[in-house]
Amino acid sequence: MSNIHSTAIVDPAAQLDSTVTVGPYAVIGPHVRIGARTSIGPHCVIEGHTGIGEDNRIFQFASLGGVPQDKKYAGEPTRLEIGNRNTIREFCTFNLGTAQDRGVTTIGDDNWIMAYVHIAHDCVVGNQTILANNATLAGHVQLGDWAIVGGLTGVHQFSRIGAHAMAGFASHISQDVPPFMMVDGNPLAVRGLNVEGLRRRGFSAERIAGIKQAYRVLYRQGLTLEASIGAMTALIEEHRAAESDIVQLRDFVAASQRGIAR
Repeated sequence: MSNIHSTAIVDPAAQLDSTVTVGPYAVIGPHVRIGARTSIGPHCVIEGHTGIGEDNRIFQFASLGGVPQDKKYAGEPTRLEIGNRNTIREFCTFNLGTAQDRGVTTIGDDNWIMAYVHIAHDCVVGNQTILANNATLAGHVQLGDWAIVGGLTGVHQFSRIGAHAMAGFASHISQDVPPFMMVDGNPLAVRGLNVEGLRRRGFSAERIAGIKQAYRVLYRQGLTLEASIGAMTALIEEHRAAESDIVQLRDFVAASQRGIAR
């Protein structure tokens, strides 16, 4: 195939769409599937049971589908699944899942993942996220749609970051970050709502007003978590335009196992 460089090593068992481009010295293993119009840069290594969708752009020196950095891993045929239209910059490392959890590390669609990002085993990354340079997700982390993780930020294993949340530069995330929040620091602190991000994504003034009120209930009224969950439920009648957003925030907080960032 003319779009696979002569120096690339592609296992005959690998499944590559005829429109995939593979750069010089890339290595692609036997259990890899790559969809249409995806480009693989020079010196990339893609191994393991890895599925990559369509229209992805993977830059040089990325390492995708490597075995988990988990001492319990014993060679099980776990997976890495990457969706469509993702940009994955230089030196990123994404690992396979583990048998002790979901068995698959999942990256969604339309994500912008900058250089040196590490996504460990069993992570779930949603859609339209941004991970800046050197952001690191430990094992079992969940990152919601449209979330932004600042450069040099570390996320502790089993932590969750909700949709539309934003974590600033060099943050230390060891508790759950609820949807819509802006956080930063070490120790981590909630600085307010990601209002500008919501506006850019087309949230109406009425939706944002409802989210603001739920934020006040959660962070500004001195309530216990249990009481704030009940109070957010009571807000729904008054803020119907933001009903789904308030429910999302309430349910995220109610499901937290690690506690939420304060």
